[in-house]
Amino acid sequence: MLDLTWEQKIFKKGYKLIAGIDEAGRGPLCGPVVAACVAIGPDFKIDNEELALVADSKKLSPKKRELLFKIIKDKAAAVEIGVVNNRVIDKINILQGTFAAMRQALERLSLKPDYLLVDGNLKVPGIDQKQEAIVDGDAKVFCIAAASIIAKVSRDWLMLEADKKYPEYEFARHKGYGTKRHLEKIKEFGPCPIHRLSFAPFAIKKDKKKNAT
Repeated sequence: MLDLTWEQKIFKKGYKLIAGIDEAGRGPLCGPVVAACVAIGPDFKIDNEELALVADSKKLSPKKRELLFKIIKDKAAAVEIGVVNNRVIDKINILQGTFAAMRQALERLSLKPDYLLVDGNLKVPGIDQKQEAIVDGDAKVFCIAAASIIAKVSRDWLMLEADKKYPEYEFARHKGYGTKRHLEKIKEFGPCPIHRLSFAPFAIKKDKKKNAT
């Protein structure tokens, strides 16, 4: 179970509002990358059984994630997301797209945190706040794990909407990840407007065409 040990050490240094930042959707072949910020103050407490279950979103069932999504939104000082679509990802690459989504989420927060805890090994460029990058942060730090849940649930909802628009790809089933079923659908129908054409298998096919000419 995660506790607030990491955050409490930072609050003791005099910081007033901490935000955990994480993303969902770096790996899929289509759709957006979604980042989330979850901000908490020094008075925040894990005071119910549900919050005590907050963990890396990949370790939770969809039903549990959706339950925790509502509780986190209600209990945290501020929660926001940033969304960068596949066209921007193709233009600037997935790493820069992820950073853009993180900056967008941070800028949209109703309260401005003075310390950021970012999942991964890279800090977010282009922001003023003090920040710390934590490898496997979504498994170690409560507010990052909370952000991972917000990001994952938000992206899943976007992919459910995409499924209604492009039902032949079955996005509700695989959320755009490169599963066997998804690859079969791409082979059958080709890419749709939300596929990331800079990703394999699309980029590989493009390179093959260039080499053939």
